[in-house]
Amino acid sequence: MQISNLTVRYGAIEAIRDVTFTAMPSRITAVLGANGAGKTTLLRTISGLVQPASGSIVIEGVELIGRATDDIARLGVGHVPEGRGVIAEFTVEENLRLGAMAFDIDLAAGLDEQYQQFPVLGERRKQYASTLSGGERQMLAMARALIAQPRLLLLDEPSLGLAPLVAAELMTTIRELCATKNLSVLLVEQNAKGALRIADDAVVLSVGRVVANGSAAEVASDDQLRQYYLGLVQ
Repeated sequence: MQISNLTVRYGAIEAIRDVTFTAMPSRITAVLGANGAGKTTLLRTISGLVQPASGSIVIEGVELIGRATDDIARLGVGHVPEGRGVIAEFTVEENLRLGAMAFDIDLAAGLDEQYQQFPVLGERRKQYASTLSGGERQMLAMARALIAQPRLLLLDEPSLGLAPLVAAELMTTIRELCATKNLSVLLVEQNAKGALRIADDAVVLSVGRVVANGSAAEVASDDQLRQYYLGLVQ
């Protein structure tokens, strides 16, 4: 995916300003920065929930700007928003079926694949989502996006509110998904240390602008970035 000169405004406020970077296929690109940096706005713009003032977003030669959200999803973009947006009153399987509704897929095979990827969901398929732990709800939100077989997965703060051990396990799962499913991942995280541990590449935003763009290893080793933009200290 190629993002070029992307600018998003909310009234007079520029949430994103002239953002340009490439998220390479079958790699994890971490999008990092403090609160208010524009990370969530970036993901919402990619998935069509927010329309930019200018710029371009191209995936496999197709321009996404101006397309409806459902069209973007059918082009292979899955979005897991912040807050583990599952429907609490639905069972695990009902949530997964909902994720597959608009797509021409083999539902039975899709369900089996997600239960193999997330065995705890298979064990709890008839339970209401409201009864799941925070980590299990995050797995369900990811599985609901993955059942549509996206090529690009947008993850917004997947570790938010999770215990450190659960968050670390989730990060490992994301890394495994990218490696085994030929999946590209755009990972928005305030947990910069955990994100950089699994990412291939990283983009750092500050007040809507790109202040760093390179390999995750380069970003992790840059003391100035770690201190001033990521809140990390040695």
